[in-house]
Amino acid sequence: MEMPHVDLDHLRDIMKLMDQFDFDELEVRDEGKRLHISRGGRTGGQGPAVVMPAMMPAAAPTAGAAGEPATAAGDQVPADVTVVTSPMVGTFYRAPSPDAAPFVEEGQEIQEGTVLCIIEAMKVMNEIKAECSGTIVKILVANGEAVEYGEPLFHIRTS
Repeated sequence: MEMPHVDLDHLRDIMKLMDQFDFDELEVRDEGKRLHISRGGRTGGQGPAVVMPAMMPAAAPTAGAAGEPATAAGDQVPADVTVVTSPMVGTFYRAPSPDAAPFVEEGQEIQEGTVLCIIEAMKVMNEIKAECSGTIVKILVANGEAVEYGEPLFHIRTS
């Protein structure tokens, strides 16, 4: 098996962050590639990291009978609906704080750049913004629920 190209400077930066935040293990998935770094076989995380890059098959969206994209649940999505997916693994939050109003509601008109939700990943709050204007048709994830990379979050009917 051929080893995929690894940017060693980038890898060193990741390993420095692991030391800084005392992570013993880290996995990054991007565009069908997976990088797993582990400081396994040690106690207290004091030793060299083991890096295991691996190729993952890209998850192809399934298409319906009419060639329309399907969500993870297999529901058919009309051609005028954009599916917003999670760009990372984390926890989905509909509002900026527990006592605040949600960023968006079903039926709400939005503009490109509107904040749709927050995904918390490794104690960092990441705003997820709309990449198109339209109407929120469906919110697919409950507040506080864990989400995976590529998981459908919203359906937006484009205008």
